[in-house]
Amino acid sequence: MEIRFTNKAGKRYIFDPFRKKEVPATPEELVRQYFCRYLVDECGYPMVSIVNERGVEVNGQSLRCDTLVVRQGKPVALVEYKAPEVEITQKVFEQVARYNLVFGVPYLFVSNGRQTYACRYDAGAASWSYLQTIPTWDLL
Repeated sequence: MEIRFTNKAGKRYIFDPFRKKEVPATPEELVRQYFCRYLVDECGYPMVSIVNERGVEVNGQSLRCDTLVVRQGKPVALVEYKAPEVEITQKVFEQVARYNLVFGVPYLFVSNGRQTYACRYDAGAASWSYLQTIPTWDLL
């Protein structure tokens, strides 16, 4: 999938094919774009399954999750991105877990472009486990 950049008024933008618009090319946004393209190009996720900047209300507060992955209209994964210089900490996992209170997905992914973590919920054990890789579409 091609990556397109433009410059407007001295600012760099990247085209987000999932939202079908140009967005500022911040470090976090670049992580999002490369990760989403990885999901499509390498993991076989259909483009229509990826929803960027999905609004969510958590405890009466309006928030946005970075990426929601849906399959047949049902949420199956949440992704949280950070800029490459931002360390992935427990606080980042807590952030994506708060969003999951609403969506109840079985997969959580977190990436800063340098480090990527994937977790899967085991309903039988009522616990999360880390995965070695991001699951392909056919394994979701």
